[in-house]
Amino acid sequence: MSIIVDIDVQLARRKMSVGEFVTAVNISAANISVLKNGRGKAIRFSTLDAICKALDCQPGDILRYVPDEDVNRQ
Repeated sequence: MSIIVDIDVQLARRKMSVGEFVTAVNISAANISVLKNGRGKAIRFSTLDAICKALDCQPGDILRYVPDEDVNRQ
């Protein structure tokens, strides 16, 4: 997939644990894991809104596009 989810980067910058993040966003740890591991197929705007509020960031701080050929090199 060409969309990379950088939730871990933002959590580290804010020194926030996954448990604190799950509580702040109010979604399951399993769903956070799916996003963090790049297995997600979609994200609701309401979830993205909650993530951005919890991390005090913009959607572009969490999501980035990498062309498919570059993904294989990472």
